[in-house]
Amino acid sequence: MELNFREAAKIAQDALEDKKAEDIKVLDLQGLSNITDYFVIASGSNINQLRAMADHVEEKLFQAGFKLHHSEGYQGGSWILLDFGNIIIHLFNRETRDFYSLDRVWGDAKEL
Repeated sequence: MELNFREAAKIAQDALEDKKAEDIKVLDLQGLSNITDYFVIASGSNINQLRAMADHVEEKLFQAGFKLHHSEGYQGGSWILLDFGNIIIHLFNRETRDFYSLDRVWGDAKEL
């Protein structure tokens, strides 16, 4: 099975919608970043929701054959990062998302 990272980004988006994530954006960074091909960015209202979002995304992507390489921030509660290699998931509380403003930093990226 060839792993299609665009499909994986869609799986992550659907998983986040399942957990009532807010302002979900999928950014295509191909040709713009050497780090990854896609960012999926979403907001949650509290630490419990962010953790539920992270757990659900990890579970759904694992079921589809995508392995989590690294994660950060699960204990902190304001920004959880899930690194699947060609896809990086950023889950923020509202204040932290506004502060780092990845949406604007990667403003040249095409939104899917």
